[in-house]
Amino acid sequence: MQTYLVGGAVRDTLLEHPIKDRDWVVVGATSEKMLQQGFAQVGKDFPVFLHPKSKEEYALARTERKSGYGYTGFVCDASEDVTLEQDLARRDLTINAMAMDEQHNVIDPYNGKQDLQQRILRHVSPAFVEDPLRVLRVARFAARYAQYGFSIAEETLLLMQQLADSDELHTLSAERVWQETSRALLEPNPEVYFQTLYQCGGLKYWFAELHCLWGIPNPEKWHPEIDTGVHTMMVLQQAVKLSNSLAVRFGALTHDLGKGKTDPENWPSHHHHEMLGLSAINDFCDRIKATNACRDLALLASKFHSHVHRAFELKASTLLKMFNHCDAWRKPERFAEFLDICRADSRGRTGFENAAYQQADYVWQALQVAININVQDIIKAGHQGAAIKQQLDNQRITALKEYKQDFKKAGQS
Repeated sequence: MQTYLVGGAVRDTLLEHPIKDRDWVVVGATSEKMLQQGFAQVGKDFPVFLHPKSKEEYALARTERKSGYGYTGFVCDASEDVTLEQDLARRDLTINAMAMDEQHNVIDPYNGKQDLQQRILRHVSPAFVEDPLRVLRVARFAARYAQYGFSIAEETLLLMQQLADSDELHTLSAERVWQETSRALLEPNPEVYFQTLYQCGGLKYWFAELHCLWGIPNPEKWHPEIDTGVHTMMVLQQAVKLSNSLAVRFGALTHDLGKGKTDPENWPSHHHHEMLGLSAINDFCDRIKATNACRDLALLASKFHSHVHRAFELKASTLLKMFNHCDAWRKPERFAEFLDICRADSRGRTGFENAAYQQADYVWQALQVAININVQDIIKAGHQGAAIKQQLDNQRITALKEYKQDFKKAGQS
């Protein structure tokens, strides 16, 4: 019975990248032997055990044989004669198919160390195509390791295209798609995840509203990059610089989905794309089971990002309506995240990456002015019932008008 550190922990040790989890493979053991040593079994589909002290996962070495359709269509063999090399052979990428023994010697039967040094993401064997989830996983690894100069091997990308062209991707559960996608959005270069999926055809089904954005033109005056798909990836890049929030990055990704529903005869103009984006976002979120927090912020970003871009032109009453709709009074933190998406949208254009964007600060300060109107003073003045809300709105509009005038004067001086 021999134990080996495997997978991501070995990869990240060699890469000198922070290790999040450590997984172990046990060769020459059975479930009975593991239980006798105090391990607790947790795996349903195949034998996985928790160490009695460290609580780290220990899996029996196993092989897998395709027996059906989709992500779960496998028969596993975890008998005690399965070798370490056989276990590593079933893994997705060579850089994930290395092991380390107790003396810290690296076992590398599929040249993962070489691919690590050459910054290549390469599949271990042709069995790669048996698991459609690997299309998303490889795209996520590309997003994580783009900062180190990694790229996907051409032959691996061809297999990803082969999987995308089949209907195997359809067999994935929405929960697994969201799990991979949400993790990818939190990587250092989440745009690489979506660019990779677009390149291999992996966006077409689960991410249809996003897939169609490539090739849709924007006005060159405001969008020198022109292509809406390219713009969306640039906005996501800017969002990463501004926030670690999943909801912010998701909102940046989806803020322009409405441009996929505008009339091509009117391109490159996209009138009313803000409102058209609401149904597209809801369809997208329903399909991939995005969280409510991501959905809610995305809907606000789609509906009101153009309001913020035109903030200096807005009437005080229009600002107030936006604050009310966004529930900025009770959820100022979410409204601040919405403004980060607007900043990312403005800077996610060729030549505008470092441009000033005063509109967001102007709107945020306007919100503080409106918040400072004390409803208790209105009640003390004798107003009751619906009159309280009307008086509150009136006083907020008056304060916002004064704020706008002061802002203009300050700018002129």
